[in-house]
Order: sequence, then C-alpha cells, then structure tokens
Amino acid sequence: MSSLESTEASSQPGAQPVSEPMDTQQDQSAPSNPPMSKNALKRLRRQEEWEAGKDDRRKRRKEKRHERKARVRTERAALIAQGVDLSELQKKKQPSTLTPVGIIIDCDFEEYMMDKERVSLSSQVTRCYSDNKQARYRSHIWVAGFNKGIEKRFHEVLGAQHKNWKGIWFDDGDFISCAAKIRERMNAADGSGGEMIESLQRSLDEAPAWTRDENDPFPIPGPEPPLDEANKDIVYLSSDSPYTLERLEPNTCYVVGGLVDKNREKGLCYRRAREKGIRTARLPIGQFMVMQSRQVLATNHVVEIMLKWLECGDWGQAFLSVIPKRKGGRLRSENAGSEAGDGEEEEGDEEDEDEDEEAEAEADAEASEAKGEVVEDEASTGVEGESIQGVKEVKQTSS
Repeated sequence: MSSLESTEASSQPGAQPVSEPMDTQQDQSAPSNPPMSKNALKRLRRQEEWEAGKDDRRKRRKEKRHERKARVRTERAALIAQGVDLSELQKKKQPSTLTPVGIIIDCDFEEYMMDKERVSLSSQVTRCYSDNKQARYRSHIWVAGFNKGIEKRFHEVLGAQHKNWKGIWFDDGDFISCAAKIRERMNAADGSGGEMIESLQRSLDEAPAWTRDENDPFPIPGPEPPLDEANKDIVYLSSDSPYTLERLEPNTCYVVGGLVDKNREKGLCYRRAREKGIRTARLPIGQFMVMQSRQVLATNHVVEIMLKWLECGDWGQAFLSVIPKRKGGRLRSENAGSEAGDGEEEEGDEEDEDEDEEAEAEADAEASEAKGEVVEDEASTGVEGESIQGVKEVKQTSS
C-alpha cells in the first residue's frame, strides 16, 4: 500500500488511527526523574564501591582465618614438643547462673530495613545468643516477630542452626506475647525461673524511681497514654524515651528493638511502645559516658551491656567494657572539664563508622554461614589461640 493509500485509509470512518512510535509515547508519558542531591550521589557511589569490593574483602578474611588457624597449629605443636599439657591451657568455663530477667529482641521491623540491614540484624541476634550463653548471669532471652525474611534467612542461609541453640526461644508473635511466656517461666513454682543475685536484690530493697526527664528527646504532641497495668513489668528500651533506666529489676522483661536502619526511622520503637501503654526507658549513657560518636548502639551491644550490669551492677563499667572503641567513649569521671565539643562528628566520620559496622556485620554473617561454624565457635578458637600464646610467652620469660 502506498503512503497516499495509507493516508486515505486512516481518514475513513471507523479506521484505526496510525499509532505513534512506542518510544515517543513512553517519553511523553514517563515523568522525569528528579535530580539526586550531592549527598545522595555520594552515598550511591560509596554503596557501589562497597558492593564492588565485597569479593575482595571475603577473600582477605578467608586468608586471615587460614593464617590464624595455621599459627595456632604451629604454636600447639611447639608446646607439645616442649612437654606442655594442652589440657591445662583450656580456660575453665565460669559457672553461669540464670536470673529472673527477660530480654526480648523485637524483630518486627522488617519493612523498615534494606537487605544488608536484615543480614546485619541476623548476625546481631546470633551474637546476642552467644553473649547470653557465655555470660556470668544469663537472662531469659526471646526473639519476637521471628517471621518473614529473618526466619527465612535463619532456616535457608544459616542452615537452621538456631534449632540446636539452648537457652533462647524464637516466636512469631509480638513482644507482648513473648513477655507473657517469659513471665510464666520466671514465676515457675519449682523455682526454675532464675536466682536472685546481688545487683537485682538491691532493686527489690530500694525500688528505682521512674522520673520523667526535664528534656524530652522525642516530644510527641498530646497527653501520654496511661500505662497498661497488665504489662507494667515490660520496659521497652529506646534512646527517644523521656525516662532513664536507673537499674534492672527482677521479674521484668526488657525489650530491645531489632532495627538496623542507621537512625532513619526516628522514634519508631518509642512510638510503638507508647501506643501500647508500655513503659519506656533509655540507657544512662549520657550520665556515665562522653561519646565522640553517636549514642546509637547495635542490638547485641545493648543486650551485652545489660548482661554486664547483672554481673557488676555498675553502668559505667558495663558501658566501658562493651561500647566499641571506634565510638570514642570515655567515662565522665575520666574526662572532667573536657566535654566541650564531644559528641559532634563530621558526616564523613559517620559514614566511615557505618562502613565499619557493615564490614563487621558482613564478616559475622560469613562466619555464621561457613560449614558448621557459628560465631561462638570462632570465639572459642580465638580464646584457645590466646591461651597458647600466653603460655608460650610465660615459658619464654621464665627461660
């Protein structure tokens, strides 16, 4: 058909109009993407560089693991040749006591996290289990909201190793339903709910005061909802709470938000607890520590701090032994008169810290995914290596 015939055909009644090219229609209908800001472009570029170097980082970590194992084997063989009994090198495991304190990791925030942040959360849950198992005083530890992506990762990627863990429970319900189950265990008639220890006995003898701070870290308009009396033994830990945690109390469940989002969703945990009439509190970091970085801590660090407090009854000592060195934390008593300017950080320093945390989480995840290896296995290997090295140095000094 000629072009003239095509034009005539299109002008006849009932004829279909000649369609425009598809690309032209899409260009006209598709909205133009807004330009990205400089900070957004910078974050995107850093993320691309991070992803591009993932294989190299994995290779370097694997090489370091092989080097460390080879070094331990060499040192062990040398000690055996010297007639050293290796059984004496094993550190005696300190007795662990169960206490009437519940810790709940609330993992019901999956829709607020990216994939790499979900990987980081699963690694933090693994560390929480390991820290609680090895602690001098253990708690009843539960993982709430164990469904969707995190459950899938634990079953498929991590080989369902959590099914063999003892002293930790995984539940697909919310933190309130988990607290009800912990409450039942702690109040067991046979006394299996936990042993009263010195640090908790003090809270019984002198009930800690719950006084609202003058400065509200996260003001919410409207009156504060009344507390739910049926769940008054639940405390949701949040840095946005206007209440400061003075001491841990027996027969109480402390909820830690399982949220890895680089503080994008401000006040999320606090609002969730407040809407349900649950008490909230923040750790007294500012009262004991001067930080050169953000006071936002990983989930496993919050859990470990509470376990350390059960052991020593001192927040300053607990913070100092757990908070990562990269955050530059110092006790206020050691930093009197030099607090000006502390707590401030440049954007670049914050991003570097984020990358350090991501690298640490990535390494932990790979350690968990390796054949039959979990985080606590690597920790025990490291302790053994340190013990061998220590005895070796002692023998060299004595000779």
